[in-house]
Amino acid sequence: MPTITDISQLDLNGSYSYADYLTWQFDGAVELLKGKISLMCPGPNVKHQRISWRLNGVLYNYFNQKPCAAFTAPFDVRLYDRSKSLLANKEVSTVVQPDICVICDSSKLDEQGCNGAPDWIIEILSKSTAKKDLQTKHALYAESGVKEYWLVFPYEEVINQFVLSDETGHYQLIKNYAGDDVAIPHLFPDLAIDLEELFKDV
Repeated sequence: MPTITDISQLDLNGSYSYADYLTWQFDGAVELLKGKISLMCPGPNVKHQRISWRLNGVLYNYFNQKPCAAFTAPFDVRLYDRSKSLLANKEVSTVVQPDICVICDSSKLDEQGCNGAPDWIIEILSKSTAKKDLQTKHALYAESGVKEYWLVFPYEEVINQFVLSDETGHYQLIKNYAGDDVAIPHLFPDLAIDLEELFKDV
């Protein structure tokens, strides 16, 4: 398979697999959403970066010396229907780079990233990614079995917390956190994230 060094060599309306994705060596990040190329926005702004950095600090302190681990973008996560077992690269058609993800099953980790659904994903919205995070990724994460999904709204200083229903296979909005709330992950009830500290001076 030839190496792709410029995105212009690709058909943006074509359909690709993770095996194809691995041959791409051009500047600029992309995701694969059910085989379709999705261009990622340029580097996150300062507000996004401050929130991400603070979340990373909280998660590092909490998960240090625990079996689960947190990872930040750029970090490839290969997703597919949760009813399927691990797939070969040529069979995987969705590759995303969540802002933050937490993985508790170490067997899903390999040199390339995560093969299968993380337990918890956090996306920090920007104007250019809001629709993708709110709609497309919301559906993909549920389909692949991501147990908890947080959407962080930097300008509104709000967090939406979704938890996957075992009965319906869809997300349920458990809580909207705002103001001086303390956000508590459903999966990790002894972890507390102070929103005033998270959004301070952003």
